[in-house]
Amino acid sequence: MSITPEEVAETLNMVTEQHLDIRTITMGISLAGCADEDMGRMCDKVYDRITHQAAHLVEVAEELEGEFGIPIVNKRISVTPVAQIAAACHDEDLTPIAATLDRAAEAVGIDILGGFSALVQKGIGDADRRLIASIPHALATTTRVCSSVNVASLRAGINMDAVLLMAQTVLDAAKATVDIDCYGAAKLVVFSNMVEDSPFMAGAIHGCGEADAVINVGVSGPGVMAAALSELPESADMMEVAERIKQTAFKITRAGELMSRTAAARLGVEKGIVDLSLAPTPAVGDSVARILEVMGVGQCGGPGTTCALAMLNDAVKKGGVMASSSVGGLSGAFIPVSEDAGMIQAAKDGALSLEKLEAMTCVCSVGLDMIAIPGDTSVETIAGIIADEMAIGVINSKTTAVRVIPAIGKSEGDVLEFGGLFGSAPVMHVNEHAGHVLAHRGGRFPAPLNSLKN
Repeated sequence: MSITPEEVAETLNMVTEQHLDIRTITMGISLAGCADEDMGRMCDKVYDRITHQAAHLVEVAEELEGEFGIPIVNKRISVTPVAQIAAACHDEDLTPIAATLDRAAEAVGIDILGGFSALVQKGIGDADRRLIASIPHALATTTRVCSSVNVASLRAGINMDAVLLMAQTVLDAAKATVDIDCYGAAKLVVFSNMVEDSPFMAGAIHGCGEADAVINVGVSGPGVMAAALSELPESADMMEVAERIKQTAFKITRAGELMSRTAAARLGVEKGIVDLSLAPTPAVGDSVARILEVMGVGQCGGPGTTCALAMLNDAVKKGGVMASSSVGGLSGAFIPVSEDAGMIQAAKDGALSLEKLEAMTCVCSVGLDMIAIPGDTSVETIAGIIADEMAIGVINSKTTAVRVIPAIGKSEGDVLEFGGLFGSAPVMHVNEHAGHVLAHRGGRFPAPLNSLKN
């Protein structure tokens, strides 16, 4: 597939005028050969593996920025879920592995590393239990490490014991980092149907079905999409809107395809996927909420929002798959509250509620993302929020996730300040009528009928 100079020129205009960027180049690295019964030896192997494999990642990314004129906002690494290699040892505290990952990330100069993770959708193994118990301290004592736990899938159903355990872990992660606005919880995601090749954090892992090392690229561009849709008259019908979204998504994805091909070739690793997820930033105009409002919704969260988001997500995927033979990851539209200026404003204005966000997650790429909740929210309520979102993922056979941040010491209407891409998060109202029975029943929510595909 050729990429013409005209396409590159058009892309450069998107960069200079409409905030187009490559949101991340993420190198996935297998740690399969690092397992060891001795924690010290295992940490040494992990450090050596990452620093050797990713030694030139940042250098190559900076070369590409200069050559193509497209900013690469983040350089990241994802690794094999740590619980899988930690099974070889018997240490209760797995924080030393997280500390090693953090040191390795700093050594190679990358921004964030994902993979302090476990997959427990059907049962919690000993290593999984030890990793989950280590998450709050690990996230509190590292700066670059992110954590994720998959508690549900189409084929397994929902592990309700894991849901309650993760609700408590989210709360503990927030408490362990109360001095930095509970930022530990912002680095922790609970998943249903986790994918093995996402380049986006905090939920990126390097799946067991992947090559030893791959390059996955995440492209963004909500500002480009909003600008393209702004050119349409209000009289344009929905078919015309969908066509414009597809055309724009195609152009954005071509930029990611070019970057991923070139980066993989120069680094001598497998080319992975291009993830076309419209990932917003706090910058004015770089907002998914703004796209929905340009499409005709009065304010994000108002009636019609779910419909507009559904069409946006579908049209983005249709345009993206024509631009690359390897579209993957999540690819659609993210709706994090704290990272999107329009979402933040809608939440502050009362137009956007947690319940409306949950409805929107039925049709978007991920789920309840970067949402601050009152610090006194009960663990049963957090478990209920997670369980509801996992059910949406399982029943609809899609990836969903929960990244909520209990704002310890703060109440509805207060604000958490993270800065940078994470922005600020207004503390939102939470329905506290969860009760105390459902979260403690435990067991497994059975796999739905539509899981029987063979």
